[in-house]
Amino acid sequence: MVSVGLFVRLEAAPGREEDVAELLTGAKALVDEEPETTVWFGVRLGPSTFAIFDAFENEAGRDAHLNGKVAAALGEHADLWASPPSIEQADVLASKGV
Repeated sequence: MVSVGLFVRLEAAPGREEDVAELLTGAKALVDEEPETTVWFGVRLGPSTFAIFDAFENEAGRDAHLNGKVAAALGEHADLWASPPSIEQADVLASKGV
């Protein structure tokens, strides 16, 4: 059962929206290598606003993800962001199918 998650809000720099979309699409392959990441969603909320939501069974899984390849990729591509990614830790109160 998942108990913790992350919500990461991403605002693309002007003209970099499709680059961010491609980064998130490609990030799925990296997340597939993370056995402790139970669910992961890369989403577009608006023309230049994106987000990642993922969930984990425990803090160790969340910590592993925060220190993993996707987090590194977000940092390595600082030129894509209008502002730094906003990373919020969440407690999962209820879920279905995970």
